[in-house]
Formats: sequence, structure tokens, C-alpha cells
Amino acid sequence: MRVDARLNRERILAAAEEVFGELGAQASTEEVARRAGVGVATVFRHFPTKTDLVEATLVRHFDDLVTHARMLAAAPAPGPALGDLVTAMVERGATKVTLANLLGAADQVPSGAADAARRLRDAVDAVLRRAQDAGVARPDVSVDELYFLVRGLTQAAAALPVPTAVSRGAVAVVLDGLAAHR
Repeated sequence: MRVDARLNRERILAAAEEVFGELGAQASTEEVARRAGVGVATVFRHFPTKTDLVEATLVRHFDDLVTHARMLAAAPAPGPALGDLVTAMVERGATKVTLANLLGAADQVPSGAADAARRLRDAVDAVLRRAQDAGVARPDVSVDELYFLVRGLTQAAAALPVPTAVSRGAVAVVLDGLAAHR
């Protein structure tokens, strides 16, 4: 892919994440194109259908979090790294819920998005295990339980947007519950 085509694709995906996060099912490819600074034909050249655009946007969302999680897995302080990751997942989670819902039922998620979700789960598990190994996170918490907590907060935020201070306060409560007892 040419450099300009790659840049256009990235601008389209960044705009799509913003537009779908704000407008949900009412989001249009025209609005994505406008915010990306490209023509609608350019959007359709990269993503022939709206579903293709939604899937690619969801994969990008997951891949960005995977990159962040892998960086945090190598951070010198595993406790704050886990907190940073949970916070990022919750703060960006409402958009993820919207994108996933636009793709349909959980058993209908395209394989590309499902693979990206698995990569994210593995990366989150690595950050959690590192915090547990360091003695700063409860050893009895599984990645499934952590995902359940994050999913609950993100679905609540997607259904009823809350002020950032409330969201961060709820994350702080969850992180306090994840902390190893001293």
C-alpha cells in the first residue's frame, strides 16, 4: 500500500472510532469521510461496506489496546501498570461496546475482530499476572473476573454516559478490590 493510502486508511479508522463512538448506529460513512478529510469514495475504496469499516475500526481499537498493554507489561511498576490498563479499557470501552454491537451478536463477530480480542485478552492477562507475581494484585483474581468487571463498567458507561470523575472513581474502587491484601 502506498504511503498516502496507508495514511488515508489510518485517518479513516481514527475518524470512524470517533464517529461511531459518538453517534453509534446513526453514524454515516459520509461523516467518517468528512472528519478524516477524505472523500466518501476513498472510504469505500478501503472499506467496501459499512460492516467492513466497523470491523476494521474494532480491530484497530483492540490492537491499540494490545500495544498499550504490552508496553505496560514491561513497565517497572506492575501495580500502576495494571491500573493504567484497566482505566484505559474502561475509558475507551463505550466505543468498543458500540462497535461490537454494530457487528451483531457475539457469535457473529467476524474472525478478524475475534482474533484481535483474543490478542487483547492475552495481553491483559500478562499485565495481571505480572502484578500478581509482584504481590500487588490479588492472586485469586483471573483474567475472566477482571474482564467481567471491566465489561460491567464499560457497558454501564455505554448505556448511560457518566462524568469522567465518576468513571475514574468507579475504576478506583475496582482497582482497590484487585489490590493484594497487606
